[in-house]
Amino acid sequence: MFRCSFRSPLHEVIRYDAYGQLIDASGQELSVACWQTRYDRIIDTRPSYLAKLRFVLMWKIWLAAIGAVVAFQTRADDVALIAQLAPKIRPSVIEEAVSAMKCAQDRGVGVDARRLAIIDYTIPSREQRMWVVDMEAKKLLFEEHVAHGQKSGPDLPTDFSNRYGSRQTSLGLFLTDTTYYGANGYSLKLHGLSKGFNESAMRRLIVMHGAAYVNPQAALRTGRLGRSWGCPAVRVEVARPMIDALKNGHFIYSHGPGTAPLSRCGAGSPALASLVK
Repeated sequence: MFRCSFRSPLHEVIRYDAYGQLIDASGQELSVACWQTRYDRIIDTRPSYLAKLRFVLMWKIWLAAIGAVVAFQTRADDVALIAQLAPKIRPSVIEEAVSAMKCAQDRGVGVDARRLAIIDYTIPSREQRMWVVDMEAKKLLFEEHVAHGQKSGPDLPTDFSNRYGSRQTSLGLFLTDTTYYGANGYSLKLHGLSKGFNESAMRRLIVMHGAAYVNPQAALRTGRLGRSWGCPAVRVEVARPMIDALKNGHFIYSHGPGTAPLSRCGAGSPALASLVK
C-alpha cells in the first residue's frame, strides 16, 4: 500500500529506490499522485509566503509615505498660520522655527505643545522681535520686545554663545519647564535642545524673566534696550502672563546667524541635545 503523508513538504526527502520507485525518507513507496500532491504543495507554499511578505512591505511603505505627507502638510499648515497671525516675522524664520519644533516632536519631545515663541535676533533690540503664537487657538498672544546678553552686542546682537559665564545670548530651540521665584522675580526654566547652540541653558541659568531695563521708551533715548546676562528678558508688565502662557512644555525658538541647520531633521541634525537619548 502506498503511503502519502504531508508532514513538511519543504523538508521532505524524496528519492528513487533500486527499482525506480519513488520512496520517502522512511523508505515507504509513494504513488505518483501522492508525489505530485506533495510537489504542488511545495510550489504553492513559496508564492504564498512571498506574496505575504510583499504585502507587508508594501503596507509599511504606504504607511510611511502617508505619515510623511501628513507631517509635511501639518508643518506647512503651521507655517501658514503663523505667517497669517504674525506677518512681521520673515517667512524663512517661521519655516526654520516650525521645522525645528516638529523635529523635536517627531522624536517625542514636547509632543503636546501648542504654543511657540519666536525670537528674531537679527532685529535690533529697539524693535519688537518676539512673538508668541497659540497654534491650537489660532491666536497671536504677544508681540514684544526682548533683551539679549551684555556681551552679544549693543543694539543689534552679533555674538552668541553656549558657554557658561559668557553673558551672551544662546540661539536655537528651547523647551519650557516649570516656574520659580528667583533674583529676577517670577521666572521660567528653559531646556536647550539645540546641540552646540544652547544645551548649556540649564547650567547657565538661562531663563525667561521680567526686567525693568527692558524699557522701549528708554531705548529710544539710549539707542538700545537694556541687556541681560544671556536670558530672554521681557518687560515686567508682560512677564507673568507670557511666562504662564509658555510654561510646562511649550517651545521658544531663537533665530540668529548660523541657525539655518536647525531646520533640518535627520541623523546629522544638530538639534535635540539634552532631552533626546
